[in-house]
Amino acid sequence: MFYLSLIEHKMLLPPRLLNLPLQDAIKEELQNIFLDKVISKLGLCISIYDIRKIDGGFISPGEGASTYTVEFRMIVFRPFVGEIISAKLKESTADGLHLSLGFFDDITIPAGLIQKPSRHVPDPENRYKVLWVWQFNGEEFFVDGIDEIKFKVISVTYPPTPIEQQGEPFAPMVITGSIDGDGLGPVSWWQ
Repeated sequence: MFYLSLIEHKMLLPPRLLNLPLQDAIKEELQNIFLDKVISKLGLCISIYDIRKIDGGFISPGEGASTYTVEFRMIVFRPFVGEIISAKLKESTADGLHLSLGFFDDITIPAGLIQKPSRHVPDPENRYKVLWVWQFNGEEFFVDGIDEIKFKVISVTYPPTPIEQQGEPFAPMVITGSIDGDGLGPVSWWQ
């Protein structure tokens, strides 16, 4: 789920940071550049772990910023296919479930990957939403958002960046999961 990735990056260090020690100034600028951003095929950048090497310090004519090549390690979030993760219900629609980890919200469970046999019923508290119901041995089990939901990662995709924004916000990393299996779904189902 979390990886330590080695990255080399050429960067400009703004003059406003020159009052700090070099290592601290570079770390602050790296955090501004990378934190809370998704790098395709790498994952969501969580934290700068350490700086391994700093080269350069050249100032180009006409610029006040110095240029450095920095090698650093960063903690990234990238779940692997088959991993079991616990999340909270964000939204329930006829198309499936949308889950959140708190720091990452682009997790979908399509209707076809919910425990079978399942159906959705109108949510009595919100007429624009639905509740998913799993029927097992004559009992009904609801996905109601009270419990954590354990899901299995089916895929992690990095959609291409759209040229023009249309309607919904763009998600640079999307996790597709499944709750169709033993031990998956709301944790109360298995207690």
